[in-house]
Amino acid sequence: MRQLTLACDTFRALAHNLTDFTADYLERLPQLPSYPPKISGQQTEHLFAGEIPLEGLGAAAFDSLNEVFEHSRPASPRFFGYVFGSGEPIGALGDFAASVLHQNATAWRSAPAAITIERTVVRWLANAVGCDGFTGSLTLGGSSANLMGLCMAREAKAPANLTGVRGGVIYCSTEAHMSIPKAAALLGLGHDAVRFVAVDEAFRMLTEDLRRAILLDLRNGKVPVAVVATAGTTATGSIDPLIAIADICNEFGLWLHVDGAYGALASLAIPDAFQGLARADSLSLDPHKWLYQPTGCGCLLYSDAAAAHRAFAHSGEYARALSDDPIEGFAFFEESMELSRPFRALKLWLSLRYYGLRAFQESIKEDLRLARVLADSIDAEPKLERLAPVALSAVCFRFVGCSGDIDALNQSILSQVVRRGRVYISNAMIGSSFALRACVVNHRTTEEDVQFVVSEVLAAADDLSGQKQPGEG
Repeated sequence: MRQLTLACDTFRALAHNLTDFTADYLERLPQLPSYPPKISGQQTEHLFAGEIPLEGLGAAAFDSLNEVFEHSRPASPRFFGYVFGSGEPIGALGDFAASVLHQNATAWRSAPAAITIERTVVRWLANAVGCDGFTGSLTLGGSSANLMGLCMAREAKAPANLTGVRGGVIYCSTEAHMSIPKAAALLGLGHDAVRFVAVDEAFRMLTEDLRRAILLDLRNGKVPVAVVATAGTTATGSIDPLIAIADICNEFGLWLHVDGAYGALASLAIPDAFQGLARADSLSLDPHKWLYQPTGCGCLLYSDAAAAHRAFAHSGEYARALSDDPIEGFAFFEESMELSRPFRALKLWLSLRYYGLRAFQESIKEDLRLARVLADSIDAEPKLERLAPVALSAVCFRFVGCSGDIDALNQSILSQVVRRGRVYISNAMIGSSFALRACVVNHRTTEEDVQFVVSEVLAAADDLSGQKQPGEG
């Protein structure tokens, strides 16, 4: 037997032990600190930055898992940072099964079940968000989906695959995700090719400003390529006016990409807020956010598969499909920038089959309600000030209960909240103001959990009150 061959009984014993370990962890999860107490970079380096062992440790290799879990930020019910889903356990089991099965989900001939399941899940997602007839693929996340969508846009409006990039302009709001200028750079257009359009008081793109920017570029001989509308901005959850932006794209012949990585799946709960979504040429969304899947499950949907072929089809002879059958000859690598692809769809397929779509709809509705509960609690507290409307589930606010440098004070409060370990929030810039930010994208969260946000911010401010405050002499 070769050294890397694991006996089935050994695998079964290791898997049983791991199942017990992780089940115990999930049972303790609601009581765990929201951030590892007194953690430091020096500590994690000491624990995990050792040299590669020349001789195997055997089952003892798993002994350090306890320290890995202890020194990780838990997906607790009181985690409200960033826009990060809560890691639904059925999806975790799907990841485990997919790793054991070990498929390259790149073409039907290499992974017949995986390809069929992924195409099915993509169809389910498209139908669920009101984009019937769209196709697409699962991706690593929203950033890669946005990159692929804009690659399709560039090839449709300013082809570059054959002769190289010869200019092109992308338009998005000042609230757009950082992946948009990054995508412009990776596509060879450059950061200077991105026009950041102003937003209104609700942080939505001003469409008249968009029109003026397009007209100015046309007068200056530029080539407008695409508009990126955001369906759920990262900071505030704002939804750009999709119908008006789609009308402008139609008027000027531009590609419409909707970055719905955060918000698009909320259309399962509040579809009226996303009217115009189906007019997109491409749409990103993240099941690892609002379908609570383990990290690494994004999605790109598009209305025309031929546009994906134009952007991505460039196959070596060794990978060429040997069948003209629409099922057996299908290859994701002809519609994606990836060749080697994990079986991402299995976790989502299992989750949707286990719970049913309605359970996810209800959970998203509850997240939206809890964000409103938090906003109301903030509005009722004189020492707190809400800084933005709550369009989805992101709530931005600050402490204003004393004088001095308010931005510096709130930065200190944020650090103290995290140190206290009872709730985890993050930050945003709202205009020129530093904001505390809580985002509810968590299937474990209860109303009691969101109430901790207010009490912990006030307690952190009290902790700091005996110290010299930022801006005080």
